[in-house]
Amino acid sequence: MSKRLPIGLPTRDQILEFITSSEVSAGKREIAKAFGLHGADKIALKTLLKDMADEGLIDSAPGRAFHKMGGVPKVTVMRVVDIDGDSVIATPENWQAEGVTAPRLRVIERGGKRSAMGVGDRFLGRTEERGAGHVVHPMKKLARGEEMLLGVVRREGDRHFLKPVDKRERRDTMIAELGDAQDGDLVLAEKSGRPPRIVARVTQVLGDPFAPRAFSLIAIHKHGIPDRFNEETIAEAHKVAKLPLGTPYSVSPSAGKGSATTEAGTPTRVSPNTREDLRHLPIVAIDPADARDHDDAVWAAPNGDGGYDAIVAIADVSFYVRPGSDLDREAKKRGNSVYFPDRVVPMLPEELSADICSLKEGQDRAALACHMKIDAKGRISDWRFTRAVIRVAANIAYEDAQASFDSGSAPDHLRHLWAAWALLAKARDAREPLALDLPERRVVLDEAGRIVSVAVRERLDAHRLIEDFMIAANVAAAKALEAKKSPVMYRVHEAPGREKLVALKDYLKTFGVEFALGQVITPATFNRLISLTANAEHKAQVMEQILRTQTQAYYGPQNAGHFGLSLGSYAHFTSPIRRYADLIVHRALVRSFGLGDGGLTDDEASRMSVLGTAISQAERRAMEAERETVDRYVAAFLSTRVGEVLETRITGVASFGFFATVEGIGGDGLVPVSTLGDDYYRFDEGARTLTGDATGTVYAAGQMMQLRLAEASPISGALRFELVEGGSNGRSPPPRPMMGRRGRPGNIRHQGRRR
Repeated sequence: MSKRLPIGLPTRDQILEFITSSEVSAGKREIAKAFGLHGADKIALKTLLKDMADEGLIDSAPGRAFHKMGGVPKVTVMRVVDIDGDSVIATPENWQAEGVTAPRLRVIERGGKRSAMGVGDRFLGRTEERGAGHVVHPMKKLARGEEMLLGVVRREGDRHFLKPVDKRERRDTMIAELGDAQDGDLVLAEKSGRPPRIVARVTQVLGDPFAPRAFSLIAIHKHGIPDRFNEETIAEAHKVAKLPLGTPYSVSPSAGKGSATTEAGTPTRVSPNTREDLRHLPIVAIDPADARDHDDAVWAAPNGDGGYDAIVAIADVSFYVRPGSDLDREAKKRGNSVYFPDRVVPMLPEELSADICSLKEGQDRAALACHMKIDAKGRISDWRFTRAVIRVAANIAYEDAQASFDSGSAPDHLRHLWAAWALLAKARDAREPLALDLPERRVVLDEAGRIVSVAVRERLDAHRLIEDFMIAANVAAAKALEAKKSPVMYRVHEAPGREKLVALKDYLKTFGVEFALGQVITPATFNRLISLTANAEHKAQVMEQILRTQTQAYYGPQNAGHFGLSLGSYAHFTSPIRRYADLIVHRALVRSFGLGDGGLTDDEASRMSVLGTAISQAERRAMEAERETVDRYVAAFLSTRVGEVLETRITGVASFGFFATVEGIGGDGLVPVSTLGDDYYRFDEGARTLTGDATGTVYAAGQMMQLRLAEASPISGALRFELVEGGSNGRSPPPRPMMGRRGRPGNIRHQGRRR
C-alpha cells in the first residue's frame, strides 16, 4: 500500500484496498466516512473516483456502490505503440491488471477512418468492444509527456514535492502519492486532480539522478524512447544472425552495368544466395574512435581515365531485417538509434547492430555495394548497386587515418581514397553547398561514467572525406531509384520561407549589410554573406542567424531537393543500422534491381508518406534527447566551477535578458535583464539587442564577454550567469562588418552527418 500523505484525500491504492476488503456496500458516502472526509475533501473525492472510473480501476455497480475492475478502461490515456500495415495500434498507458498483458487496440478515427497518428503519440481514448476484442476511438490528442512528469523528489517539512528536470518548467508539483520513492530520488509521476489542485502520483522510481548514466536515462523517459527489446525480437535477431551469406561471384572488368559472372566466368542469376565477392579489395571503415557500430566502408582506385573507380559498401541490413518481422516492427517504432555520451539506444538489437551487421575488420560481412565512377571533374558519371560480401581491411579512427596521410606513411589504398576525395571536393566546391562552421561538443567519460572533459570535436579532412563519399552514394541511390521509377524515401531540405528571409534582412541591416529579397536564394547566397564578415565575433553571429533561417530537414516520398547541400535528388542510404529511412532505401534498391529477398513491399510503397512522417518525428525526438543530455553533462561538468568568471559568448537575446554559452564547452545560461543594473534596457527584435537608455550599453548575439557562473543544475541542464562586479561587460552598437579577404567565402563546412 502506498504511503498516506497528510493532504486530506486517500490514495488510489487505499481506495481499492477499502473497496475489495469492505464488508458493506462501498459507495462514495462509505468511502468518505471511512477516511474521515468532510467539506471540500468530499468534493475532491468525487473527482478522484471519476478519474479512477475513467482509468478502468473501478466501476459503479447497481446501488451506486463501486467494485474493482481489471479490464480495459472505458476512457483512458492511450499510447500508440505500433503501425501494423494499415492499422495504428495503441495500448493503455497505465495498465493496472496484474498478471495480464496490456491489450493492443486498433485505433479508429471518427467515421471509421484510419488514424494518422504515429508511434509514441498519446491521446485520451474511448474503448469499445468489437467482436472478441476492443478498439479505441481518439477523443483528444495529448502532447507527448503532457500527463507524465519527470522530476526529483524534494521533502519540505512533512510534504514532498516534485522538482521538474525540464529547465523550461519552473514550478514544483506537490506529490499526493509517494509510493516507494524517497527524498532525492529521480521518479516518473502522473498528474492528477483539476486546477488549481494539481498533484503528482509517483508511478516509477528511476533511482539516483546523479548516478552514472542517469542523465541519458532522464532523456529516455522524458521523451518516451523505447529502450528495451522484447524476447521475441531478441530471439529473432539471434536466429537471423546465423543466416549464411550465400555463394560469392565475381564481376569481370568488361561486365556490363549490373551483370554478374561466376568464378568460371559464366553468367549467374542474382538471388538471395549469390553475392558479389569484394573480399580481395582493401576496403576500410573510417569512423570516430568511440564508434558503437560501423555501417559504411570505402575503397577507391585510379581508372586510367583521369578519374577513379570507387565503392561505398554499406551493411546489408535488409538481408537480416525483413518487412513485417518482429525486428522490422521494433526498428520502425524506434525510427533511429539514439546516441548519448554514456550509451546508445539502438534501433536494432546489439547482436545485429554491434556485431553481425557491423563492418568489422577481418570479418566476412553482407553489404549493399554502391559502385561509382568518378570523372576528372569529380562528377559521378556512372553507378550500379550489388549485394556483396566484403572483408574490411581495417577499422580506422578519423584521427589515425589523418595522421597516416599527413605523415606520408599512408598505404596505397588510403592515398587513393584521398586522391579520389580531392576530385569529389572539387565538384562540391563547384555546386557551393551551405558552408556553416557548427562545432560539435564531445563529452568524454571515464570507465565509471564520470565526466573527464567536455570539448569541441576536432574537424579533420578525414571527416570531410567520408562525408563526401557518403553524399555521393546517397545521390547515386536516389537517382538510381528515380531511373527505375521506384518509390524513394527522400531526405528533403527545403529553401527558407519568405518570413524567415525578411527577419534575416532586418537583422543584417543592423550591420549595414543589404540583403535583397527579390533574388534567387541559393546556399551560395548565404556563403557570400558569411564571407562579408571579417570579424570573428560577428561571423559567428551571422552564421547562427543564417542557421535559424533554415528549414528543418525531413523524410518523405515527394522530392523537393536538398537546399543545404545544393542537390536536386538526395536520399539517405549509408546508415541502415541506425536509421530506418536508409533501410527503406535499401529495400527499394533490392526490389528495383532484383537483388533477392527483403525488397520493398507493396504495402510499404503505398505508405511512404506515413513512414516518412513517423521517422521524421523520431529523428526530432532523438535530436532533442541527445542535445538535452549533453546539456546536463555540461552543467554537471561546470557545477564545480560555480562562482568562477568564464569566457562566454551571447547566443540569444530576448526582452527578459540574454543567453550565453561557455566558449569551448557549451551549455546555455540566462542573464536576466533584472540583473543588468539600474539602467532601462530596450529590446530590438530585428537586431536582437538589448540597449541601455542611459549608458548606451548594448548586449547582442555573438558578443564575447566574461560572466560569472552563478548556478549550474545538472538535473535540468540549466545554467545561470551574472555580470562581473564593477563593469557592465556591454559594448557599443556593432560596427559594420569588414569585407573578408578578396570577398571570398572561407573553407568552412558543416560537421554533422544527419544531412
